[in-house]
Amino acid sequence: MFKMRSLLQMFVILAIANLAVAAILKPDVEDKTTILIQSNKVAAAFAKGMPLIETNNFKVHASRREAPGIAEIHIQDTDIIYVLEGSAVFVTGGKATETKTTAPSELRGQKIEGGEARQIGKGDLIIVPNGVPHWFKEVNGPLLYYVVKVSR
Repeated sequence: MFKMRSLLQMFVILAIANLAVAAILKPDVEDKTTILIQSNKVAAAFAKGMPLIETNNFKVHASRREAPGIAEIHIQDTDIIYVLEGSAVFVTGGKATETKTTAPSELRGQKIEGGEARQIGKGDLIIVPNGVPHWFKEVNGPLLYYVVKVSR
């Protein structure tokens, strides 16, 4: 079981890295600089829940939740979420209620009606395609997770 879980984790990490590299190597990217974010900065970002880096093609966030959130819909970004600690009920699909535009290509709503609720926890990876409503309905936290946002 340990070998299988280790292989699965390695596969997940390689898949995330592959998507990030694909975003970095898009033809319209001018800057091909390798980026290192030191562990102390990563830890500080997780303490507050904040972005580590944001470019035109991708974003990497060190996210922290202590409580449920609001429904989100990203028109341009696919979210790749990897849970490091904690657990949550995560709802995808359905219809976000009382939506408002908060930024270009970004909608927020009060909650989601319908959709599929999933229990997610440490080691889980979930990929939310652009345009799909999603919502952290319940949080057993703190919930720490990486989000890689890949823009289309």
